Amino acid sequence: MTYKRLFVDSDILLDMLLSRNPHIVYTQIFLAESKKRNLILNTSTLVIANINYILAKKIGAIAAKENIKGLIKIVNVLPFETDIIDLALSSNIVYFEDAIQSFIAERYKCEAIITRNIKDYKESTLPVLTAEQFLMTL
Repeated sequence: MTYKRLFVDSDILLDMLLSRNPHIVYTQIFLAESKKRNLILNTSTLVIANINYILAKKIGAIAAKENIKGLIKIVNVLPFETDIIDLALSSNIVYFEDAIQSFIAERYKCEAIITRNIKDYKESTLPVLTAEQFLMTL
C-alpha cells in the first residue's frame, strides 16, 4: 500500500529530538523519505504537550519550547476534540493515550500510525508500523 497521510506518535518524534540510539537512524531516514516523497506527517496536540513535558525534564523548558517550534514546522498538529475521549474510553485499546491517538488519526484520515509501540495499538483500525517497517513499504 502507498501511504500519503501518516500519524506520527510521540516515541518517533522523541527519538528524533533526543537523538535516541539505536532508533534515531530509522527516524532520520523516515523523515528524509517523508519529505522527499511529500508525505503528510501528522501528530496531535496531546503528543505535542507530552513531548514538551518530557523535553523540559531532559533539556530544560526553554530548549523544549525551541524544539517544539521546530517540530511544528515539519508535522501538522491535529486538534483533540472532546468526543475523542468518549471513543477512547469505550475502545478496546488498552492504553487511554494510545486510544486517543488512534481515534485522532482515524478522524483526520491518516492512513497509518508510525510508532515504536506497535503492541499498544493492536486494536487500532489503522495499520500500525515502526519507522523501519514503513521504510520497507517504499
